[in-house]
Amino acid sequence: MKQCTHADALPHPEPEPLSETCLECLAAGSHPVQLRLCLICGDVGCCDSSPLRHATEHFKKTGHPIMRTFEPGENWRWCFVDHVLV
Repeated sequence: MKQCTHADALPHPEPEPLSETCLECLAAGSHPVQLRLCLICGDVGCCDSSPLRHATEHFKKTGHPIMRTFEPGENWRWCFVDHVLV
């Protein structure tokens, strides 16, 4: 089974969210379906089910490999590089 090779490099504690929503969606007049939190810098972006997919775009621009869900009651992480749940 494939594993994430980036989890050991995550900062502790995890970064504080830079916002409570996807600011790019807000600026574009779009609504995120769900939110994701970058575990390197705290950027909040919308998920891939959202029209503008800002969390993935953040990864493509920055190379920050791991995000986690930013939804109440959910607790999972995703590695964009290794394409696995962390």
